[in-house]
Amino acid sequence: MNSIHRLFVSVAAATGLLTACGGGGPEADGREAPQAIGQGGLPTVVGHRGAAGHRPDHTLEGYALAIEMGADMVEPDLVATKDGVLIARHEPMLDDTTDVASKFGPERKSTKVLDGIPTTAYFASDFTLAEIKTLRARQPLAERSPQYDGLYQIPTFDEVLALVQDKASKHGRTVGVYPETKHPTFHAALGLALEDRLLAALGRAGWNRAGAPVFIQSFETANLKYLRGKTKVRLIQLVDADDVNPRTGEITFAPPFDRPYDWTASGRPGTFGDLLTPAGLAEVKSYADGISPWKRYLVSVKATLDAAGNPVDINGDGRINDADFRALPRPELVSAIKRSGLLLHTWTFRSEARRLAADYAGDPAREYRQFFDLGIDGVFSDFPDAAVAARTAWMTSRRR
Repeated sequence: MNSIHRLFVSVAAATGLLTACGGGGPEADGREAPQAIGQGGLPTVVGHRGAAGHRPDHTLEGYALAIEMGADMVEPDLVATKDGVLIARHEPMLDDTTDVASKFGPERKSTKVLDGIPTTAYFASDFTLAEIKTLRARQPLAERSPQYDGLYQIPTFDEVLALVQDKASKHGRTVGVYPETKHPTFHAALGLALEDRLLAALGRAGWNRAGAPVFIQSFETANLKYLRGKTKVRLIQLVDADDVNPRTGEITFAPPFDRPYDWTASGRPGTFGDLLTPAGLAEVKSYADGISPWKRYLVSVKATLDAAGNPVDINGDGRINDADFRALPRPELVSAIKRSGLLLHTWTFRSEARRLAADYAGDPAREYRQFFDLGIDGVFSDFPDAAVAARTAWMTSRRR
């Protein structure tokens, strides 16, 4: 039996134990029981980096569009500037998502160790907010339209909060934020710890409280444990991996995507997969309200192999990718997580054909439907319009 199969079987077998012991859940420390934010109790739709399939990542315009499309929440990834202001960027490096190279010379680049890897780049932590505000966002993916490049500023977290609250008021519905603390160990080493800055911003917006439409997420664990002692806002443990082996459907682990970096920094062994074992789920429940694994843990993919054991280009487009693979749902893991009392969110859903397993025949609605049927509580989508439409269709089909 392979390691991933053992992981799933052991989780399923121990579900009763998790339900019985449960760790220090929300009721133990005065928090609310975890609840979804989706409309009418439906799965939550989170605009991933705003509406990243339609606008450059992490812009006010992208967040606004996601809300107009019906997203329940938007996701700002947070990094810190030199003067300690939280801004929304996917990574501490500005190179891929802004026009920084056209505004500042190469002398403003620096080399820093990011999650154990020496990285030379334009780091946000080397620029003041005033300098950041001279930059404009650009689309980082070549397969997506660059037509909005150079138009939008880089927003602060305070500006994102103000936008979301204004849109919620105008639309007369709850809209929330789902901030991620990006590389917290890295930022702490720079003297720019993210957690208290994040809580201060939520406090200014009146959202550092139980029941606020907020989830705070992180791939690391120590900062979530720290936040648990500071706030009653809901916390979500992210679970990453390196990739899937298309020959077997197994999750693969390789640095720096093999484990939470705070584990590496502290010498703790193990991989992200350990968080999905019975002991891991119990540990997560002691400090978090939910868990958000990469979607391939829940529905993996596997190639058709030729006689030599190599993946076959099923659709004949000259490339081997998800469009050639069949989907492998893991309902036993979903059931174990749900029975543990943790909310279950997953990421990231994208509509490009090459990113959709062959089972979905190029239709992203089929992928959403499979995950909704499995019982997940929320999805992150680059295309929130597609996610909301799929959720509506799924709800309608269930009522027939």
